Amino acid sequence: MASHSSGERERKLRLGVNIDHVATIRNARGGDHPDPVRAAQIVAECGGDGITAHLREDRRHIRDDDLKRIQAATDLPLNLEMAATPEMLEIALRHRPHAACIVPEKREERTTEGGLDAAGLHNQLSPLVWKLKDHGIRVSLFIAPDPRQLEAAIRMGVPVVEFHTGEYANASGETRGAELRRIADMAALAAKNGIEPHAGHGLTYDNVQAIAAIPQLAELNIGHYLIGEAVFVGLAPAVLRMRELMDNS
Repeated sequence: MASHSSGERERKLRLGVNIDHVATIRNARGGDHPDPVRAAQIVAECGGDGITAHLREDRRHIRDDDLKRIQAATDLPLNLEMAATPEMLEIALRHRPHAACIVPEKREERTTEGGLDAAGLHNQLSPLVWKLKDHGIRVSLFIAPDPRQLEAAIRMGVPVVEFHTGEYANASGETRGAELRRIADMAALAAKNGIEPHAGHGLTYDNVQAIAAIPQLAELNIGHYLIGEAVFVGLAPAVLRMRELMDNS
């Protein structure tokens, strides 16, 4: 039997749970129920590793006061997804989340449609990245698994990239296999260059294990699917099932 190093034995792929769509349901009717803070507490109780929340320009789900309440309610690290705007920078610097993941954002989109054009927006993003880093916030760029975008992230000196897995999730057959190899190759290249690779978008019980098996990945961020499953089975069982599939990969 092959021996394994202690690092290999101890590796645990982290699960960050995006609770945006608990807030979406709340906002559909107004008021305070269901409360995304309660969702964050449940994730903490069932072994989740982090909370992700996207404060959008139009406040369609997470609201400003949710951030402070989430931080006060749980010790889990908060990963704030944010657009590269002065308003969001000011909010991030005020709340000091554990991490800030810079994402592309269009008002008319239903969800984030693709990765950030880090290469094309280098001059706009670089000062924002450094301001966040100077305030002790761990910066991540949400990018496509593409060499040009990863090279831009390396030049900006970000400690983390999160690879958009939407193309993989929406593909099938040989196309899905090619997308998986692309993510795996970019995760290995990121790690080789000292950047911690994460992944997320469109991941489900049916497609997560192949992604979770990529050895360089340190974290998956999953939201919409888990909140949808929670409607039927509850949030804790949904998170625990995802955790089980990740661990078994």
